[in-house]
Amino acid sequence: MKATVFSLPLLFLLFAACTNRPHSSNREVSSSDAYTRNVVDTIGFAQYAWQMDSVVARIYRFQKDSVKSIRRGTPPWKVCISPHDDYTYVGYPYINALSNIKAQTVILFGVAHKAWRFGLENKIIFDRFQYWKGPYGKVKVSGLRDKIMDELNPVLYEVHDSMQIIEHSLEALIPFLQYFIPDINIVPILVPYMEYSKIEETGAALADVLYKIMTRDSLVWGEDIALVISSDAVHYGDEGWGGKNFARFGTDSVGTAKAVSYEYKIIDDCLSGNLDLKRIKKFTAYTVKPTNYKEYKWTWCGRYSVPFGLATAYFLQKKYTNDPLKGFLMNYANSIDHPPLPVNDLGMGVTAPANQHHWVGYAALGYYSKTLDE
Repeated sequence: MKATVFSLPLLFLLFAACTNRPHSSNREVSSSDAYTRNVVDTIGFAQYAWQMDSVVARIYRFQKDSVKSIRRGTPPWKVCISPHDDYTYVGYPYINALSNIKAQTVILFGVAHKAWRFGLENKIIFDRFQYWKGPYGKVKVSGLRDKIMDELNPVLYEVHDSMQIIEHSLEALIPFLQYFIPDINIVPILVPYMEYSKIEETGAALADVLYKIMTRDSLVWGEDIALVISSDAVHYGDEGWGGKNFARFGTDSVGTAKAVSYEYKIIDDCLSGNLDLKRIKKFTAYTVKPTNYKEYKWTWCGRYSVPFGLATAYFLQKKYTNDPLKGFLMNYANSIDHPPLPVNDLGMGVTAPANQHHWVGYAALGYYSKTLDE
């Protein structure tokens, strides 16, 4: 869970966005609207170049045995899943997830943690920001965003700066992506509460639009454009979760081990290996109650961003070939199974506790069209 930290400029933007909230029927952007999305969480994430350089150096220094080397000849990820928790807790899974993204333009699928505040559901969320603050300078929002909105049926999306201003799931990834791809540009998309039927419908429609644009503009998936899904895995424990008990198996060492084993089962059943709709839908069956799609069954943070991002990837892949995308688990970790990365001297820290009564899982996966042995 994140503590919300606001700077004065961010408060100004929040006021401006809330008093003049954009929506899908009014998305014209004038030059005066070209503004920058600032960092919400300045504690858990790096906001300066010297912080980010130190974080990466320390991951390679203190967690080098856990950083996976990408085999020579491995294609760039077309899609990946990355955590978005505090850097001190996550550490090496960020590198394992994101270092093999090579495309200059990255479409980001994030969690809309506080969608309930705005009554957002069953539509993907765009924003009007022209830049995002990154540690190495501003990150440009790609013109691809406007092309997508021009082609996509307006009933499937909403433009909502107020939601994006308070959301942390995408800003966590920006510093690592910018570290590996200095000239990166992005298309941020948030996925709020969403019924599975709507996930497939909107994912298929977005894939149609992407394929049309990519074909017209001669863009290669994996080389020019990649999809990155932001999602922490389970939120586990019986303390610090808003009074809710998320400890299905208990909070002793045996319960923690059972919870981790269940996490691997979800990954094996749904995420790693060949990507298909049956397995994507099964992920939703694991994580969302069948009687109420807004309620957790198993508390994966990205219970909507993961199936939506993967459904979009599945339908886009089908445009090119019947060969499925294949998912590779680079690692699974959690906030209590490895020592935290030292960051206090960098002016960074934690936004929540980490113990057997309150911990978060992290799955790093990459997807492409060939097996590692091909």
